[in-house]
Amino acid sequence: MQSPNSNDKYQQRRFDIYGYEKIDTDVLEAIDYEYPEKNTVVEYITDEFSSVCPWTGLPDTARLTIRYIPNKKLVELKSLKYYLTSFRNVGILQEHAVNRILDDLVKLLEPKFMEVIGEFHERGGISTRVVARYEK
Repeated sequence: MQSPNSNDKYQQRRFDIYGYEKIDTDVLEAIDYEYPEKNTVVEYITDEFSSVCPWTGLPDTARLTIRYIPNKKLVELKSLKYYLTSFRNVGILQEHAVNRILDDLVKLLEPKFMEVIGEFHERGGISTRVVARYEK
């Protein structure tokens, strides 16, 4: 008989976890920005970001804020939503997810400045706040 504290019973309860190849960067689209001479701050906020812990298979959910000063391009919002949704079943650490989003959007937009903030909801008594920045 197994101990009630045995972790073995949880090893069989993992959900499917996909690799980074499921992050859909192909869906991202940029549109022209008509005011590149200005330092306008654009901010997108969603409470619907989720990914999966690569070790436990449990969901990580977060409030995600993307803040940037555009150069010549803006991200098209529907494409951003589809891109962020593609993380839903990807096994990725919280810190890696935030940095991956920053890298993908910087590559697409070439902004003057960008900051991605992930405020991950509490699990096991600990919440996590990850801030990744880019400055041209």
